[in-house]
Amino acid sequence: MNSRQRLPNRRLSETFSFECSGQRYAVTVSWFSDGQPAEIFISNGKAGSQADANACDSAVVTSLALQYGAPIEVIRRALLRDSSGRASTPLGAALDHIARLNSVSSKETSR
Repeated sequence: MNSRQRLPNRRLSETFSFECSGQRYAVTVSWFSDGQPAEIFISNGKAGSQADANACDSAVVTSLALQYGAPIEVIRRALLRDSSGRASTPLGAALDHIARLNSVSSKETSR
């Protein structure tokens, strides 16, 4: 088993919001120094709701997986999708957005 990669005390973070299944979610993602996602926080406007608890818990588990070296693409492929390939859950939608951010960022740094 890999050891958990410790996050620096100060790290680049980005916040965005989106809608999934008729509910609004806010996401904050932090990055390792190499530009890979390190942790993710997801919440919705209904604190204390089951949807908020599920989103928060899924983000915690994903953060741990990322810090132990699981590639974001492996996690994304494991999540539920509809027949068109769109993410069916808040975590999937958030990770899709993060992957797009990573794609844009790597294209900019390769120029």
